[in-house]
Amino acid sequence: MASLTVLKFSSEDCGTCHRMGNYDAKVAEELGLGFVSVMLQDTDTYRKYRKVLLAQYPTKEGMGWPTYLVVSDVEESFVIHGEVKGGMPKGDFRDKLRSVLPEPD
Repeated sequence: MASLTVLKFSSEDCGTCHRMGNYDAKVAEELGLGFVSVMLQDTDTYRKYRKVLLAQYPTKEGMGWPTYLVVSDVEESFVIHGEVKGGMPKGDFRDKLRSVLPEPD
């Protein structure tokens, strides 16, 4: 299976996104996942990953702040395997992220 990447969609003015930023990338790394922070205000990065976000949320309705998408083959044809939305403590985030990972082949 292609390597998995966590895309974090967030905004500079989101306090919960900032709090999660203290540990979300570290948790992804512990689980052997890549991590990309996509701030809506970072136009270049947002444009690059917008197609992934819109595949999951065509109208952006129902997104959480932040929204994490677990994606394989992120630079090419990409497949979304799961998502974690909203703020939560580190342990809960780790458990939820682990629960949406695909089973190893």
